[in-house]
Amino acid sequence: MTADLTDPMFTDENAARVALEAIRWPSGPVCAHCGSTQKIGAVNGKSHRPGLYYCGDCKGQFTVTVGSVFERSKIPLTKWLLATHLLSASKKGMSSHQLHRMLGVTYKTAWFMSHRIREAMAPLDNAKKPMGGTGKIVEADETEITPSRKTWKATRIKRSQNTRFVALIERGGSVRSKVIDERGMGQVRQAVRENLAPGTILHTDGAQVYKLLMPIGQHEAVDHKTAFARDSNNGRVHTNSAEGYFSIFKRGLVGTYQHIGEQHLARYLAEFDFRMNNRAKLGINDAMRAAIALKGAEGKRLTYQQTNSVRLS
Repeated sequence: MTADLTDPMFTDENAARVALEAIRWPSGPVCAHCGSTQKIGAVNGKSHRPGLYYCGDCKGQFTVTVGSVFERSKIPLTKWLLATHLLSASKKGMSSHQLHRMLGVTYKTAWFMSHRIREAMAPLDNAKKPMGGTGKIVEADETEITPSRKTWKATRIKRSQNTRFVALIERGGSVRSKVIDERGMGQVRQAVRENLAPGTILHTDGAQVYKLLMPIGQHEAVDHKTAFARDSNNGRVHTNSAEGYFSIFKRGLVGTYQHIGEQHLARYLAEFDFRMNNRAKLGINDAMRAAIALKGAEGKRLTYQQTNSVRLS
């Protein structure tokens, strides 16, 4: 998969299907119904659509889009692959209006496509591994994205109780964000306990919520009223990685996603987490990142009705 936007997979439907098959099935077709890799053959009749396969084990038919967020979509695969590439390559995201103009689809279609792609970017709960480990540093910080007079003048978020999130960032590694209820910080403590591996050293600001959360010697805090960082036996203590991530996310809201529904916040976080976890500094280029997103579409479905449901994890 190349990063060249003139690649045939962005303009030719057959090339797009072949590219997606190579990503989803690197060792050959896998039945979307029973998971079999045996007795599978292509259906090549004139009355059948290209890319149709038949499974001799379960007697079912399937294509590469079955069992993914692309299933039952009438949108050409070329547009799906291009949209995925654009969202994966844009550091601060891409608005549905921009996709609508570039792809030549309606705004409503572009909006729905964006949410499906974000769903593909989100990791499955059973695929999440503990962060950190013995001697490794994970920063934790929480932020509020409610508009303020200066920075958030252009951003409109309906405010009720879920306009905050906590981010855990492994120093030099991955990030994991979670929407929290602003009425109680117990969810912050829960997020730390659920996601950190034993032996991890936690770096935070001076917030009370983090006190007595970790075993003795595994928590370092810096009081931002007096300093941005300080030295300790566990290395340089700061939350600069978390602050940097918040900055990218909030700039994306102000400059790109100016109007978001609060019920969709978790999906937007999944999008920014995905790009951060697959960034260039970790050796992943735009094409590789898009391929990872397309692979992540496997085993997920998202209907139009579900996009309006509240999702807090």
